[in-house]
Amino acid sequence: MDQISLFDIIAIPEDIKKEYDKLVESLNYHAKRYYDEDEPEISDYEYDMQNNRLKEIEKEYSSIIREDSPSLRVGWKASKGKTVKHDVPMLSLQDVFSRQEVDEFVNSTIEQLGEGTEFLVETKIDGLSMALRYENGILTTAVTRGDGITEGEDVTANAVEIEDVVKKLNTPVEYLEIRGEVYMTRKAFADVNEKAITKGEKTFANPRNCAAGTLRQLDTSITRDRGLSLFIFNVQATRGIEFKTHSAGYEFLKNNGVKTIDMYFKCKTSDEVWEAIQKIGDARGELPYDIDGAVVKINSIADRDRLGTTIKFPRWAVAYKYPPEEKETVLLEVEVNTGRTGRVTPVAIFEPINLCGTSVSRATLNNQDFIDDLGVGIGDTIVVYKSGEIIPKIKSVNKDKRPSNWTPYKMPMICPMCGHELVREEDAANIMCVNPMCPAVIVNSILNFVSRDSLNIKGFGYELVKALVDGGFVKDFADIFSLKEKRDELIEKKVLGLAKNTDKLLDSIEATKATATAENVLTGLGVPNVGKATSRELLKHFGSINKVAEASVEELVEVGDIGLISAQSIYNFFQEEQNKQLLANLEMAGLCFTSNNVKVGSSLDGMTFVITGTLPSMTRDEAVKIIESNGGKVSGSVSKKTTYLLEGADAGSKATKARTLGVAIISAAELLSMVEA
Repeated sequence: MDQISLFDIIAIPEDIKKEYDKLVESLNYHAKRYYDEDEPEISDYEYDMQNNRLKEIEKEYSSIIREDSPSLRVGWKASKGKTVKHDVPMLSLQDVFSRQEVDEFVNSTIEQLGEGTEFLVETKIDGLSMALRYENGILTTAVTRGDGITEGEDVTANAVEIEDVVKKLNTPVEYLEIRGEVYMTRKAFADVNEKAITKGEKTFANPRNCAAGTLRQLDTSITRDRGLSLFIFNVQATRGIEFKTHSAGYEFLKNNGVKTIDMYFKCKTSDEVWEAIQKIGDARGELPYDIDGAVVKINSIADRDRLGTTIKFPRWAVAYKYPPEEKETVLLEVEVNTGRTGRVTPVAIFEPINLCGTSVSRATLNNQDFIDDLGVGIGDTIVVYKSGEIIPKIKSVNKDKRPSNWTPYKMPMICPMCGHELVREEDAANIMCVNPMCPAVIVNSILNFVSRDSLNIKGFGYELVKALVDGGFVKDFADIFSLKEKRDELIEKKVLGLAKNTDKLLDSIEATKATATAENVLTGLGVPNVGKATSRELLKHFGSINKVAEASVEELVEVGDIGLISAQSIYNFFQEEQNKQLLANLEMAGLCFTSNNVKVGSSLDGMTFVITGTLPSMTRDEAVKIIESNGGKVSGSVSKKTTYLLEGADAGSKATKARTLGVAIISAAELLSMVEA
């Protein structure tokens, strides 16, 4: 390591290191949710803000960059089906967020290429990128972006079910590869979710997720039914034909029945470019589909080749991301709801407004402290915006339009569901219903118990759970597993629908007993401060749910990452008689209470491992289990804090970095000898 790099490492403040590591972990986690699972947990805007902060840190402290940093990744590794090698990289675009950044791109490009350089400004569709390959005019292959460089997923079977995908061109050119965005119109998306609600199935969060999930699944009939759409936005490669400009490529494609981006402007100055961006932004609400920005690109293909690309982005284009759209409306009332934990949340109901193409009339007010800071009352004119084009939020109050009879809003201190007196948590903003038999608490707790991250019992939805609770069929989690004894009554009263639907749900409940792990059960209990990760750590330490329930506060604090407050909450939960009875009933129902990832030794305590390559005698998951069950930790990247690199065949850059840093490298056999010693 050279002297400058060493200085950079020493100079990095500890709080910056912690912030950076947290950003890398967060961005990688949310990228996986977005690309692999099509179920993002945060908006694009929130992701972009985290990513911008990561880039700021990496720019200031270059030596801090981890090999798993999102800044070094173009896309996401294809993971669901047959893969196809990319002939042309499917790179991403450099995001910009201000006029200054747009002007800098345009003016620096003109400086390099000369006056008269022509730009195209066009809509950036919010969907899933896909390339189509034609040989002699016939569609042969459709491939997703995947990792953007090496390979993507073969989605040809689903692509041909999309109406906008042309199977045969009018002009039989030798070879043509074009790239576009698969998306859903808002109407098609609404229809899909409406059908899901009717069937009691899970709905999609937004059109992009639905389009991505549809294109990448195996049943082509689903693709046909969901009505996906496609816009083509680039010619990737050709043989037998050549285009001098991007717009000429568009004209050729249109003449061959291919649907290209339908809103774009030709510009030659930064002022013209910005005006075009504003025009597209103003039209967002009128378009029948979602856009998440405007793309500014050079029209000349020769100029594009001259500028080239970086490892991640073309130098001839940028994507301008619009700030959250906001509008004024009038607060009509505040609806108060009780959730799973008993927390009572106020929700603003206001005159409907159109934001990003959808009608919005509700937004959370979080808690009384948020309301007080906002200074809001019934009748106020409020400014509402959509965070990341998805989640409505209240930004501020226009006090100049305040009504004469205005009074500040105060939350009621009576539970809207059960009438029990509410209590404000000590040293916190939350207002709670402490009645354990509150119907809202029961319904939302059961929804959490059957959710994907917990027991994952398919077929449950809010209306169904509410009907079961209101009908007296379910009073707690354990009652779910005795529903089969009430089958005839459920069918007679049509609580779950007809006999077929009833039996389907009851079979799903029974199947859960064989597949649910102790971690699933502990997560589903809704213990305060205990999610999936904490459940795993608790069970690794104690071995079973019963041992966790019997643990003292002092014993709980011994578990990594559990502080005194969390330990006290966990202890208090398991001391309540109704929760003791609930555990007994769940165990009697046949659910798994013993973890298969118990800590069996301490030979690896305090050690951090990184695994790379293909191990000869065990799978990677088995290696992780061996390490963690003997007190060690597994990390995704090599650093000076890494104790050992566990190396298998075809090891890559991690092995190189480990040798550079002087990290000890061991084999699978050596790992086994360490835990058996």
